[in-house]
Amino acid sequence: MKKATKWISAVGAVSLTAALAVAGVTAGNDHEGREGHEGRGRHEMAAKLNLTDAQKQQWDAIKKTSREQNAEFFKKSKETMEAFRAAKDANDTAKLDALKPAMEANRAQMKQIRAAENEKLSAILTAEQKAQFQAMQAERASHEGHWQH
Repeated sequence: MKKATKWISAVGAVSLTAALAVAGVTAGNDHEGREGHEGRGRHEMAAKLNLTDAQKQQWDAIKKTSREQNAEFFKKSKETMEAFRAAKDANDTAKLDALKPAMEANRAQMKQIRAAENEKLSAILTAEQKAQFQAMQAERASHEGHWQH
């Protein structure tokens, strides 16, 4: 009996440790505020493009303005995505079919937003930086199909 109790306690401790580890990783990847995520992306981009301090400030301002101008769209898009995922998890094909046009419209609008933002970002870059930025965008586009489900 004591061996079984010890074994169950050990399994419980391992499970708790694993759950806390997952919670810690998940907490670090929270994209609700996105500032941490975008800041990290900007720093990576700044290093790759060798942005000046002035360019970094302009870059941040463009991203912030875009985020603020499109906040309502992002909110509605997120709600649609959550409804789509819930329907997918529930295997509700009727709801999935009903949500597909909205998902496609959101995807198209997101591409327009990203294109307009990239055009503004490109305007603050030197010719060499623009070439690098375009190459990075092409690389991202080549992977885009892999991210869609």
